[in-house]
Amino acid sequence: MELWTEIKISVNSKDIDRASDIANVVVPYGIYIEDYRTLEQEVEDIAHIDLIDEDLLKKDRSKAFVHIYLEPDVSPAEAVAFLSERYSAEGIEHSIELLDCAEEDWRNNWKKYFNPIEVGTRLLIRPSWRDDYDAGDRKVLNIDPGLAFGTGGHETTRLCLEMCEKYLKRGDKVLDVGCGSGILGIATLLLGADSAVGVDIDETAVRTAKENAEINGVSDRFSAICGSFTDKVEGKYDIVLANIVADAIMFLSEGINDFMKDNAVYIMSGIIDTRADEVKQSVSKYFDIIEEHIDNGWACFAAKTKKNL
Repeated sequence: MELWTEIKISVNSKDIDRASDIANVVVPYGIYIEDYRTLEQEVEDIAHIDLIDEDLLKKDRSKAFVHIYLEPDVSPAEAVAFLSERYSAEGIEHSIELLDCAEEDWRNNWKKYFNPIEVGTRLLIRPSWRDDYDAGDRKVLNIDPGLAFGTGGHETTRLCLEMCEKYLKRGDKVLDVGCGSGILGIATLLLGADSAVGVDIDETAVRTAKENAEINGVSDRFSAICGSFTDKVEGKYDIVLANIVADAIMFLSEGINDFMKDNAVYIMSGIIDTRADEVKQSVSKYFDIIEEHIDNGWACFAAKTKKNL
């Protein structure tokens, strides 16, 4: 059996939410969190008992941990360098360990934290292994993120989906740059889009996106492409999505106009709030920002092409 690499990141407990959010965006793989600050209350709420293992009670409450799992052919050095750079930029004290683990370990560790999620007013995101849900009148998006980023639980994905719900029109053509698990493009098809194209430089993400399209019965209207969107994608679109990182959004903004129809909407997310103004200033050279949402430290913008370009 090939061994995977576990990246274990130690941070101060007060920084765990920001640290896990950054890890979830910049590394496109499943994660899970160790945070013992509210151990007693959580055990009481979930198990309704006050008897806790002594070893758990001895855990250092001042520290918390983010665990990330990388498949054998992914370079841990690149992931560690990227994460360390992000944490340093955000002033988050951290240390990083690399460990070997079997594939079953990460699968069992993170799946148990992924629950059905209501998004906006029209969608329910359901993990493919969960049957305990009540969708009501909502469209059900069945998702198995596999090794690709995009479960719907993260603010960046949820903000994008809420913007899609607002600006998408029936019959639209959609382009999702950095599609990850395919969740955004598939969601737009469930909400009434005519077709969706997802593009990602990660072969694993492209494979996962295609599988999720099949699970949701939209594979005839969804295509996933591996490579740079400027080289691989053709045509013009009504909605363009980019749930990536701030630097990539700023880099892409000049050229992405070439793929947008007149009056198309460009929805951007994955932007840490401390960089929101920087991104807005950069993007505003080419677009008029028509709406912005900031939630739990993350920003999402909707924009249209400047008329004088």
